[in-house]
Amino acid sequence: MAGTDDVRAESTIGEHIRRLRNDVLMTQDDLAAAAEVSTDLIRKLEQGRRHTASISSLHRIATALDVDLGELLGRDHMPGAAPDAGVVALRRAVADVGDLLGDVEGEPLSLREAERSVTYLWGTYWSGKWDQLAGLLPQALRGLRATLHAADVTARPRIAEQLAWCYSVAASTLAHLHQPDAAFLAMRHALDLVGEGDDPLLAAVLKGSVSWHLLVSGRFDEAERVAARTAASIEPHGDVLPPELSVYGSVLVQVANAAARGGRNDTARDFLALGREVAQRAAADRIDYEIPFGPSLVTMQTVDVSVVTEDYPAAIAAASEMPTNPSLPLASRCRPLTDRACAHANLGQEEQALALLLTAEGMSPDWIRHQTLARSVTRDLLAAASDTPADNSDRVAS
Repeated sequence: MAGTDDVRAESTIGEHIRRLRNDVLMTQDDLAAAAEVSTDLIRKLEQGRRHTASISSLHRIATALDVDLGELLGRDHMPGAAPDAGVVALRRAVADVGDLLGDVEGEPLSLREAERSVTYLWGTYWSGKWDQLAGLLPQALRGLRATLHAADVTARPRIAEQLAWCYSVAASTLAHLHQPDAAFLAMRHALDLVGEGDDPLLAAVLKGSVSWHLLVSGRFDEAERVAARTAASIEPHGDVLPPELSVYGSVLVQVANAAARGGRNDTARDFLALGREVAQRAAADRIDYEIPFGPSLVTMQTVDVSVVTEDYPAAIAAASEMPTNPSLPLASRCRPLTDRACAHANLGQEEQALALLLTAEGMSPDWIRHQTLARSVTRDLLAAASDTPADNSDRVAS
C-alpha cells in the first residue's frame, strides 16, 4: 500500500485544499472569506474544474489554512527530485512563443491580483528560495502575459509594468540558478515592457539589474558603463522624494560593484563614497521598486568591494559598522556574512570564518546552497583543516 506521502504527492491542488480545509473544520465559504477569494474559486479547485490560480490567491489560501505555499501545492506542483525540471520549465516560460502563434495561454488576472502576485514573487526571491521560485514563475508569467493580452489601452501600461517586474524576478532567479543566457533574455523582455510605461525610476531600476546581470556574466566594463550612464540619467537635484534617492543610490553602488570587479579600485571607492552620501540623505534603510537601499546596504557593499579588491582588513573593519538589526531582506543580510567569512579565512582566522558560514546557513539554507563564494570558502577551510596538526584539527573543523 502506498504511504501517506505518496498519496499526497499524487494529489491535485484542489485535493490538498479540501484536506487541509477539513483538518481545520472550515467550510468553503469560511476559507474564501479568510483568503479574500471567491467561494467559486475554492469550489472549482476542489472539484478539479480548475487546476491553479494566481500566485497571490494561492498564497492567501495557504495563509488562511496556516500552511506554507509549498505544502499547499504539493510536490507535483513544485520543483522536486529532479531539480532541473523547474529550471527547464522556467527557461521555456521565458522563451515562450505563444504570441507568435496567436495562442496566449493562461487566465487573465485583475490588476490587483497581478500586483499581489508580483509582490509575493519578490518576497520569495529576497528570502533566497530560488528553487521554489523556479516552480512558481512559469505559471505567473503565463497569467500576466494573458492579462496583458486582454488589457485595454488604458490598463495596458500598468499591466505591462507588472509583467516587466515578473520577468525581472525571473531573470534574477535564473542568474542564481546559473542560467545566464535565459536570465539576460528575461531582462530584455522586462526592458521592452517597461518602455510602454512612463516611470523613469522603474526603467532605471531595470537597467541597474541589467548591469548586475552583465557583472555576473563577467562583462565588468559593460556593467560599469550601463550603471554609470543610468545613474547620470536620474541624478536628483533639489528637493526630491525618498524613492528617487533610493533608486539613484542603488545604481551608484552598482557602478562601484562593477568597477571593483573590473580592477578599477579608485572608481569603485569614489562611487561607494557617492552612494554613502546619498544613503546619509535618505537617513534610513528603505525598499523601493523591490530594491533595498540605505546605510546598511552601502555598508554591505563596502564589505563586498573590499573582499573583491582583496583588502581583507578593510572588509572586517567595514563590517563592524553594520547596524545591529539592518533593515535588509534576508538574502542581503546573509551576503555580508559570507564576505566576512572570506576575509577571515584569507587572514588565517578559520574559526571566525566557519562561525559566519554556519550563521548564514542557519539563517537561510536555501540561499547558501547557491552561493559560489560560500562553497569556495568552505573548500579553503577544509584544506586549512587538513594541514593543521592533529591536536588542533577538531577545533578548526568542528
